[in-house]
Amino acid sequence: MLICALAFTLLNTCIKYLSDFNVYQIVFFRSLGSLFFTIPLIIKHKIPPLGNNQKLLFLRSIVGLISMTLFIASVKLLPMGTAVSIRYIAPIFATVFAIFILKEKIKNSQWLCFLIAFIGVLVLKGFNTEVNITGLSLALCSAVFSGLVYNVLRKIGDSEHPVVVVNYFMVISAIIGGVLAINHWRNPVGLEWILLLTFGSFGYFAQLYMTKAFQLAETNQVAPFKYAEVIFTMIIGVIWFHEIYTLWSVIGVLLIVSGLLLNVYVKRK
Repeated sequence: MLICALAFTLLNTCIKYLSDFNVYQIVFFRSLGSLFFTIPLIIKHKIPPLGNNQKLLFLRSIVGLISMTLFIASVKLLPMGTAVSIRYIAPIFATVFAIFILKEKIKNSQWLCFLIAFIGVLVLKGFNTEVNITGLSLALCSAVFSGLVYNVLRKIGDSEHPVVVVNYFMVISAIIGGVLAINHWRNPVGLEWILLLTFGSFGYFAQLYMTKAFQLAETNQVAPFKYAEVIFTMIIGVIWFHEIYTLWSVIGVLLIVSGLLLNVYVKRK
C-alpha cells in the first residue's frame, strides 16, 4: 500500500509539473500510459475486451473521466496535498449514494466520522483565505463523481474482469480527451515528452499494488497506509514546487484524514 501511495504521489507530481498543458491533453496522455499495460494483458490472456455489461462499463468510464478531469483541473489551482486530501472524501459521497443506489445502511458513528472530515474541508476554506475557491470546488466535484464510480463498480461486481473495467475507462478517456485536446494542443518539448508518455504508468502500478495489498491483508490493516499519499504529496509540494501550507491548511488536512481513518475502523468493526 505504501508503494501504491508513492506511485499516486509521483502521478500527482507529474500532473502538477505539466500544469501548463491543457487538462484534456493531460487526460489523453494519462489514459494512453495505462493502455500500454491493459491492452497487452487483454491480448495475452485472451480476455474478451467488450465485457458483459457494456452499459455499466460505459457509465463507469464516463463518470470516472469526469472525476479525473476535475481533479487534474483542481491540481492546477491548489497545492497538491490540499487537492489530494479533498479528493479523499469521495468515500463519504460513495456512502451517501449507496443508501439510495445499493440500499445500504449507515451506522450513526460513521456519520460522526464524515462530519469530522467535512469540518476539515470547512477549515481549509473558512480559515485559510489563500485556498482557491474554484480549485476547492473542482476537487469537491471530483470527489462526488468518484463516489459515484465506487457505486457503479459495486453494481458491476465480479461480473467483469478488472483489466476490462480499467481498459474501458482508459480507452474512452483517451478518445474523448484526445478529441477535446485538439483545439488546445501544445507540442511537448524535451522532458515533457518523457513525462507525458510515461506518467500514466504510475496510475497503473498504483492500482496494481493497491489491489495486491487488499488481497494480502484485511482492509482495516492496509487502508490507512493509503493516506500516506497525502503526506508524500505535501512533502514533494513543499520541496519541489515551493508550495506553502498554513497552520489552518495542515489542521484541515489532518481533520479530513482523521475522519476517514476513523470511518475505516468503524466500518470494519
